[in-house]
Amino acid sequence: MIYASDLDQTLIYSKRSLGVPLESPGLLPAEQIDGATSAFISEQALQWLKTLPEDVMFMPVTTRTMEQYRRITVFQTELVPAYAVTSNGGNIIVGGEVDREWNRRIHEQVRRDGAHAEEARQVFGQVLHEDWVVNERFCDELFYAFMIERDRMPLEQVLEKARIMREMGWEVSIQGRKVYLVPAAVNKQAAVKHIRNLTNGGAVVASGDSLLDRCLLDYADYAIAPRHGELYREQLRDKLEVNYRFTEVSGVYAADEIMAYVHAIHRSVFAAQTSFSE
Repeated sequence: MIYASDLDQTLIYSKRSLGVPLESPGLLPAEQIDGATSAFISEQALQWLKTLPEDVMFMPVTTRTMEQYRRITVFQTELVPAYAVTSNGGNIIVGGEVDREWNRRIHEQVRRDGAHAEEARQVFGQVLHEDWVVNERFCDELFYAFMIERDRMPLEQVLEKARIMREMGWEVSIQGRKVYLVPAAVNKQAAVKHIRNLTNGGAVVASGDSLLDRCLLDYADYAIAPRHGELYREQLRDKLEVNYRFTEVSGVYAADEIMAYVHAIHRSVFAAQTSFSE
């Protein structure tokens, strides 16, 4: 079994996204920047991760760049995954090394299936303005990330432009104080599917909070999303029918509930397999 999970606002949480006071019990440092803790993980959730059965492969699947992923100390020291997906699916890390062949294939597909990055940036740039865009970055030569002032962003205009970008083969995702502009070819589902086939990984359990996680949750055999983030707000607004469940709690402790769900799914699948073999 594979457990593929988004990280930010799913398993790890910045001070801004914790949803509880910083002095709340059971919070452990997960990421360090310049010697200061910048993100946290629930102690219970980390314990659940560490005690996953041997036949469950935990795989971080994040929109973070490779550099940003490597800042998460908890997954570089305490719990080191055999596989990790970064750059929203654009890069796969195997045993600490980047899979260059996968990265080459993704770049080829991006060139083949959608508008060029400069063209996409030019069109999306029509809605961007210095009043609400703080800075921008072209990440791992694959996608754009814009730091924003969320309360100043003209949401309806951005959503309308997002529909145009989708026709050009690009996706727009609003996550907290960031807006991502990502080629449709660069997605978490494709990377996880590749690793699943490579490892004969079996059933996939997935978790994530954003629109960039939706393709992964839709692909998974079992899926859960925290009761916050884009997916929850969209479902709340549009009353969508989805094939995954939401946690009962929001904020950092949603990770506890997510991990309990993963363990429960494993027990259920293992029991079914044992019954079938008998």
